[in-house]
Amino acid sequence: MYEERSGRSEGVECGLEDQACQLMLKRLRGLGEGEFAWVRLVDPTEAELMQLAEELGLHPLAVEDAVQARQRPKTERFGGVLAVALKTLWYVDAEAAVETGELMVFVGPRYVLTVRHGAADPTVGAARRLEADPGMLRIGPLSVLHAVLDVVVDAYSDAADKVRAALTKLEDCVFSTSRVDHTEQIYSLKREVREFRDAVQPLVPVLEGLLSGPGQAEKGFPPKVLPYFRDVADHLNRTDTEVQSLDELLNSVLNAQQARVGTWQNDDMRRISAWAAIFAIPTMVAGVYGMNFEHMPELRWSYGYPLALALMALASGLLYRAFRRNGWL
Repeated sequence: MYEERSGRSEGVECGLEDQACQLMLKRLRGLGEGEFAWVRLVDPTEAELMQLAEELGLHPLAVEDAVQARQRPKTERFGGVLAVALKTLWYVDAEAAVETGELMVFVGPRYVLTVRHGAADPTVGAARRLEADPGMLRIGPLSVLHAVLDVVVDAYSDAADKVRAALTKLEDCVFSTSRVDHTEQIYSLKREVREFRDAVQPLVPVLEGLLSGPGQAEKGFPPKVLPYFRDVADHLNRTDTEVQSLDELLNSVLNAQQARVGTWQNDDMRRISAWAAIFAIPTMVAGVYGMNFEHMPELRWSYGYPLALALMALASGLLYRAFRRNGWL
């Protein structure tokens, strides 16, 4: 429960069957002028959410969206309630993977309801920011929406930095002298970046629609609030550009890896061809003298056998020297 002018807050932690919850619902019904409530739910069932929906006047479709947790970032308006769906995102260093969750934010005249799915909890950081800056509470429930968006977008930026570091490390491996094929790791990181883009890219037009769409007054966005949301939108645009850059750079790294693999294969084929040519000389000489015809040159000469071996060695040595000089061996 927040008081807009003083910035004072009161927390009530409860389950929906507790007496504390009944007290909370009673407080929600009795909210006065200059007060609003922030209800934070984690993985609620449809029945649990419907109980609150009746008190808060949420549309059944809004409840369905919040429970299913398979929404793309979007905004919808259900009467006097603004619903914002967005993806939470964090980077797992041990697995070099981007993990995502989902957050639904419902902003009403005197309340904010957040429904979270996933391990990341941006509402904790948002609550801390509101405590650190009580003056933001004067703009009412929109202060919670701004704080949540700010925390989520900052998490995007942090994750982008970590993906950039992982990509730089992978780049160094690809262009190192070792002959290791990193194609699988590149594809894996590219898949994570694609998941990153699916969270960030759709949110850009969502924020732009909140700020530049018609009828800001109808949306409940007073002019003094817009600069705060523009700042979040600016950070989000920078992160979106960074993620696009990472995706394009991964394409370049993948092409470079494939080119290096092709070069390795060409080197291997040249070596194989060179050794095959070297062994072809003694094979030919030995094949000629292995035919056992009676009238063959130098067949009964005592130095014929050493001469044949010397000829094989000399021809093979000359070929080896020529291939080494041309870089085939």
